[in-house]
Amino acid sequence: MASRVVFPFTAIVGQERMKRALILNAVSPRIGGVLIRGERGTAKSTAARALAALLPDIEVVSDCRFGCDPNRPDQWCDDCRLRHADGALGITIRKTPFVDLPVSATEDRVVGTLDIEKAIQTGEKHFEPGVLASANRGLLYVDEVNLLDDHVVDLLLDSAAMGINVVEREGISFSHPAKFILVGTMNPEEGDLRPQLLDRFAFSVHISGLTDLQQRVEIMERRMAFEVDAENFRREWAGREKELSDQISRAQELVNQVAYTRRDLLSIAGLTSSMNVDGHRADLVILRGSQAHAAFQGRTQITDEDIILAAELALPHRIKGRPFQDTYVAAADLQEKLEDAQAEMGMGEYDDQRPEDADSDEVKKKP
Repeated sequence: MASRVVFPFTAIVGQERMKRALILNAVSPRIGGVLIRGERGTAKSTAARALAALLPDIEVVSDCRFGCDPNRPDQWCDDCRLRHADGALGITIRKTPFVDLPVSATEDRVVGTLDIEKAIQTGEKHFEPGVLASANRGLLYVDEVNLLDDHVVDLLLDSAAMGINVVEREGISFSHPAKFILVGTMNPEEGDLRPQLLDRFAFSVHISGLTDLQQRVEIMERRMAFEVDAENFRREWAGREKELSDQISRAQELVNQVAYTRRDLLSIAGLTSSMNVDGHRADLVILRGSQAHAAFQGRTQITDEDIILAAELALPHRIKGRPFQDTYVAAADLQEKLEDAQAEMGMGEYDDQRPEDADSDEVKKKP
């Protein structure tokens, strides 16, 4: 059966912030996902599906229900650990999974279930995988996430943050990796997320319909061409899709090598402090986002520009005293805030410091 042709990511007109948020999460899923807020018909779901389609193929342990990475035995599921003890595991190549979570999903449907009766009778763990198992090392898409049960949203965010799913029933437990890119979309007109849940999405982007006439015409032309002959349209954009896919793949290999100095950390802390952001989650998100952006650009050292571009995505939904609808922070304003914070902290002594000439405790790398 032929697979459905997905509208190309690179063919989406405009919406640059949304595309940047998705790409950076693809480079580094540890960032923690993205919430895309916007009116109907603004390519929210199209972008999520398109991103999954261009992600590189992955190596998985053969016959593993969770798609474990054969090169990361420390992250294997319980099944793979047992099978490996009995002999070598095979390797299979497969596409990056895309999992669509229905709004009606229950806790058991999300995390999976343990057959307690069988475990007691036979002493064997029988685990029925849930959505988190299917989404491991892929993209988990939740449309209308604001309509999902709060407890289920909590479970998704917990797994996205920890990278593991542990199911415990009656003293019996089963664990498997649950590393995925979490993409939630919503229309604010249909209700909003509680502030506690909103804050736990690493990035938040508010998008609206484009007002430029030329762009609106371009959207119509591309969509009509796709509907008339999807396969031919895909071929026309295949070169640009491969180029972006290769760039993401290279960045995934590079991101753990991206270094930062004490000056960079002070800059991030000064920026978030000056904007009255609660907690420390935003600081870590900006740092990880900066590393991902630097890697995407092929660099191994973050810059102020990386910090600003990551802050554009990490701060709007976390600034105290702003209504949820006011979710736009201009890069120019962030640049000014960053410069003011740097000046206030007297950071001139750090300006020329680079990893190669910095003291060992001044340069840190992401674990």
